[in-house]
Amino acid sequence: MSDAGDVRLQRLLGGDRLAALRLRLRRRFERAMPGQPVEHVRIAGLDAREHAALASLIGRPQRHFSSLSIDVRMLDASLRRAGIADSLRDALERLDGPILDLAASRQRLQAQWADLITDCRHPGLAALLRTPASLGLLKRLVRQDPAAAARLCRQAEAVLQRLPAKGQARSHLAAEILGDAHALDDGQPVATLVLAVQRRSIAPTDDVDPPTTAERARDIWAAAGILVNELARPALFLNLVTEDRDDRTLGEPSFISLRALVRTPRHWRLGGRDVHVCENPNLVAIAADRLGARCRPLVCTDGMPAAAQRTLLTQLARAGARLLYHGDFDWPGVTIANTVLRDHGALPWRLGAADYLAAIRGATADRQPLAAGQVRASWDEALTAAMEQHRVAIAEESLAESLLRDLEER
Repeated sequence: MSDAGDVRLQRLLGGDRLAALRLRLRRRFERAMPGQPVEHVRIAGLDAREHAALASLIGRPQRHFSSLSIDVRMLDASLRRAGIADSLRDALERLDGPILDLAASRQRLQAQWADLITDCRHPGLAALLRTPASLGLLKRLVRQDPAAAARLCRQAEAVLQRLPAKGQARSHLAAEILGDAHALDDGQPVATLVLAVQRRSIAPTDDVDPPTTAERARDIWAAAGILVNELARPALFLNLVTEDRDDRTLGEPSFISLRALVRTPRHWRLGGRDVHVCENPNLVAIAADRLGARCRPLVCTDGMPAAAQRTLLTQLARAGARLLYHGDFDWPGVTIANTVLRDHGALPWRLGAADYLAAIRGATADRQPLAAGQVRASWDEALTAAMEQHRVAIAEESLAESLLRDLEER
């Protein structure tokens, strides 16, 4: 078009005061489907200046209306005859630059994400990304950038190809494969994706949210043979027997680290036997003092079990042991019991409503009040009701005499 046409175009539709109107018209073209030309446009919410500009373009009366319908083909022809522009789209592009084809862009983007899944070489990762929620997780990790997603998937695959390992430190694995000892730390994108794949392989689920605590992440890494803080909070036990353990060491409490449990799995000699599990280390000390080698196998969670305790309980259950759990009669104790019973298939051990009521009747020391914050006992609804009614907390150690009777080998 001529310079004179550009001047007239600026006068008709240019300028800052009509920028919002031009933006609305551009969006109509941007959203058009490929192969479907824009033939009619209805613009609502017009102010007087915007209405006047559109009316001048299409030859309508200048009387102000808040909305206006435009026959785009007729307007295109008028603009061409006047030597102003080849079309309304051409006019808008000459004023503000090229109009994006958003529909085509969306199709190209969808094709890129589909190709990314097809290109995955690790079957677990490919299966994960075929679920909408998991693909959404990946998009959030890379802020919707397919190129960054491809790089992240290649890194995750490199890690996954090395799993399961045999007790390798997570920082060592990260440095060896990714060149950064912290690349697999909690919250890092590669770690989040790898953990999602591993968690799905352990217990298939559509839940792709990252593990809620670092301890849960440690469990997943440990199941894959990768160690995280492997010497922290070792598991305390008494009289657990393995095929290579000298029975002369029985009778004294022992500790075993997550590192030892993962790097050198024990062959527990417990098929069909009961293994009692307690919450408090003091009970293990009491049992060792009173029963020694005559105590049945006993494991301590030391409060809410950490990775070493959970790994040990998992190994014992897989070895055929029947786990029996006891803890404090307070709301944190109920929370711990719910976790142990749910996650490890343990059974309650002297942990019902009748046991609680008997403990209250037999209490000789000052009664400790039960704090607020009720927690439902999943194994015994009556226990929750009894604790709410009596509002007394019972420490596990105060019940040692009755527990020791169960623990004594006969």
